[in-house]
Amino acid sequence: MTPQTDQTEVEPSPEPRRAPAPPDLDYRLRQQAILSEFGVEALRGTDVDHLLQRAAELCAQGMGAEFCKALEYRRGADTLLVRAGVGWGPDVIGKARIGADLASPAGFALKTGRPVISNHLADETRFRTPQLMAEHGIRRAINVLIENRDGAFGVLEVDDTREGMFAEADIAFMQGFANLLGGAIERQRTESLLRAALARQDLLAREMSHRVKNSLAIVASLLALQARAAEEPAVQAALADARSRVEAIAGVHDQLWRQGDAVEGEGEGVPGELDLAPFLEKLVANLASGVPGQRLTCTACPQRISADRAIPIGLLVNELVTNALKYAYPMETHPAGGEIRVRAERRPEGLVVEVADDGIGLPAGFEIGRSSKSLGMRVVGSLTRQLGGNLTIPAREKGACFRLEVPLEGTQEAPLEAPPAG
Repeated sequence: MTPQTDQTEVEPSPEPRRAPAPPDLDYRLRQQAILSEFGVEALRGTDVDHLLQRAAELCAQGMGAEFCKALEYRRGADTLLVRAGVGWGPDVIGKARIGADLASPAGFALKTGRPVISNHLADETRFRTPQLMAEHGIRRAINVLIENRDGAFGVLEVDDTREGMFAEADIAFMQGFANLLGGAIERQRTESLLRAALARQDLLAREMSHRVKNSLAIVASLLALQARAAEEPAVQAALADARSRVEAIAGVHDQLWRQGDAVEGEGEGVPGELDLAPFLEKLVANLASGVPGQRLTCTACPQRISADRAIPIGLLVNELVTNALKYAYPMETHPAGGEIRVRAERRPEGLVVEVADDGIGLPAGFEIGRSSKSLGMRVVGSLTRQLGGNLTIPAREKGACFRLEVPLEGTQEAPLEAPPAG
């Protein structure tokens, strides 16, 4: 692009007030150093107003000028707002406007995309002198366009009340600032849109979890109705177990819906994750409500995990607690019931979840996995494999303890397979 320059020369006054004329090489090297300094700020900065102000300050410094302003184009009013600047009074920044038509230097640069140098505004025939500049006694100005992929953002303008000459080489210096500003503004806008999109995605995900939770609650209610209508105790027990498993999955979706995006002291969370502690606490509380004679406790440290890992962990705890409720404290030996404890904590090797009781202990030949005669224990084995974890039964003087160690990083194994029939 070839900038337009004013060819009209004005006879100087007897004692003209001139800007200093620095040596050309030193002057240009200093400009390059200033431009490089701003480039670092533009890459790191996220506050557009701060970047516009810094650009105005450094641009005026590099040009040895008294005034500089960053103008934002307001399309609705077809004007240019003074968004930032140096040398201007407090009633100018954020308030003063300049016409964006072709008859003003800044408007011409905006509408044509061509830089404008006007070294003699008083004798200018191409443009009118905006009132703001006339009030401040501006004699010369240089304008370049600030733009990005969204179009023209506005204009960067350097002004001075002293006589002197802005040269075409100054355009490259100012255009460097304008290009850096355009890129920074575009990046900030893109990041803002991305944050809004992520917030909307999280809102939709939580709304979906809320609806899934409601649907699973309906399924659980239907299973409860079917269990009450069944006549055989074995069928009733099977339906009750199925209902308990459905409610455990519903609990994950309930927490996904209720929990916010951030955990105090841990920064922002990730959509699709939940804090394991309140989830396990609510799961244990729901199980305890169905057996008032037993004492269930839950101690869990805050730990955010994905829903894909929370569901099998919840199902596994549900199976182990249900098993303890059925067999740990038989009426014949423990008429007053007993305590069942659930504990979850973070360790260097991963997450450790324990379910323990002080009851009669496990029977001889007890097995977990495919070879177990218990459907619940076959489910537990399958869930452990899905998590890529390790389930052990530490030796105890009384009662039973199941310890699950789950790595918190890495991929999961295959989805939960159906336990063998039998």
